[in-house]
Amino acid sequence: MGILQTVFKAEDDIQGSKFRAIFIGLFVAFGGILFGYDTGTISGVLAMSYVKEHFTSVGHFSANQTSLITAILSAGTFCGAMLAPLASDNLGRRLGLLVSCVIFTVGVVLQVAASGQTLLIVGRVIAGAGVGVLSAIVPLYQAEASPKWIRGAVTSCYQWAITIGLLLAACVNQGTHARNDSGSYRIPIAIQFLWAIILFVGMLILPESPRFYIMKGKVAEARTALSKLRGLPEAHEYVEAELEEIVANYNYESSFGSTSLFDCFKTANHQLKRILTGIAIQALQQLTGINFIFYYGTQFFQNSGIKNPFIIQLIMNVVNVVMTVPGIALVEISGRRNLLLYGAVGMCVSELIVAAVGTALPDSFSANKTLIAFSCTFIASFAATWGPLAWVVVGEIFPLRVRAKSVAVCAASNWLFNFAIAYATPYLVDSDHANLQSKVFFIWGGCTFLCFLFVYFFIYETKGLTLEQIDELFETCPSARHSKSFVPSEGFAAHIDNSTPDVDKAMVVTYEKV
Repeated sequence: MGILQTVFKAEDDIQGSKFRAIFIGLFVAFGGILFGYDTGTISGVLAMSYVKEHFTSVGHFSANQTSLITAILSAGTFCGAMLAPLASDNLGRRLGLLVSCVIFTVGVVLQVAASGQTLLIVGRVIAGAGVGVLSAIVPLYQAEASPKWIRGAVTSCYQWAITIGLLLAACVNQGTHARNDSGSYRIPIAIQFLWAIILFVGMLILPESPRFYIMKGKVAEARTALSKLRGLPEAHEYVEAELEEIVANYNYESSFGSTSLFDCFKTANHQLKRILTGIAIQALQQLTGINFIFYYGTQFFQNSGIKNPFIIQLIMNVVNVVMTVPGIALVEISGRRNLLLYGAVGMCVSELIVAAVGTALPDSFSANKTLIAFSCTFIASFAATWGPLAWVVVGEIFPLRVRAKSVAVCAASNWLFNFAIAYATPYLVDSDHANLQSKVFFIWGGCTFLCFLFVYFFIYETKGLTLEQIDELFETCPSARHSKSFVPSEGFAAHIDNSTPDVDKAMVVTYEKV
């Protein structure tokens, strides 16, 4: 643990169990495996000979069928993400994740039972709804449960789990795609039961987010949950100090009144700036074109004349998993802004090279080698930066009173753009339609250039700050470019005490009553 403290540049006075802080965040990140595996499975399933023979009348999927089967998951996830606050704000973050596992399992059952396109599509919609709920709650729980010294790295592990899920899907697809029976697709789909069961059992044991309890006025329960998360006695001064900060901040926010979904878009407390930042970073993450590789990579490499496309897809997934690790390690060293800027440059250069070489030397051996090599550098750049950090930023930047709703809106925007790209891409690359093939990377490369500009002007540096200090950052720092020089005050409670004594008095009374 001393090594971890050095790597993540944690303060010397860290209190409590470092192992517990890391383990809880990492376990919740396991939800990303459900997300990634479900996303990665469909690419291989649609390329399987048995599936093409038995699920279509002509022996192959049309662009329309490919678009619908692939993108329909994202339609379900969009709805699930938008509905997630009903679970996370009413039942709690922990119970919300349990609900998502149940919904996801129902969808998997229908997909396993499918012997035609209709039931497969219905199952993907329902499973997608479960993934959508999960995608909105996992980074929320991680951000609220983790101490500030490891929060960015822990939240980044959600994306790492997604990449592991994609890799597992590619491995299973590689092992079953040659089967000439229904096991070719039913085995990869059925394995998802295992991931759901592991997450469900774990969430029965883990504590609820203390910030959720504060929202519900249950300060005693919040103290107990915080004690479990930090591995300290309830009466420990560190637990009391952190709890007081959370209570003071939430009571101040509550002075603005009750919240609804519309409050996510109000200008008060710079919320409109925050929600637009969250929506934009999630949308741009999808517009990098990353899911083109994971949704249609097998078919794209197959159409490009590359032999063994399943193996190439597996290699891409290995790169994705391995290169997410440097991002996890560097997020608390280099900070959010630097990694996102460097990642945008790496993705942009890689994609423009793929597009240029693929256009100039179509179907050549050299072009295919270049396509594979720079697809790997593109994935590496994404995996170490925009993959995990988009979720880190969204999990951190919102005030507690609208955090669940705001994260849900941002996750929904991710799935909305995911759906649009998944649905449109087959038409862009299909030979019977736009027939762009490698030229489609000109589009993705242009979008990654926009990613660079967006980070430079709009992403605040939040490294090393508590969630309450991030609120202060947005209140006092008008420009993202100057956010690196921000120095937080002594604490939110102290800040309120000096500036608004009447409000502070009400907070102290509320806290001391408990």
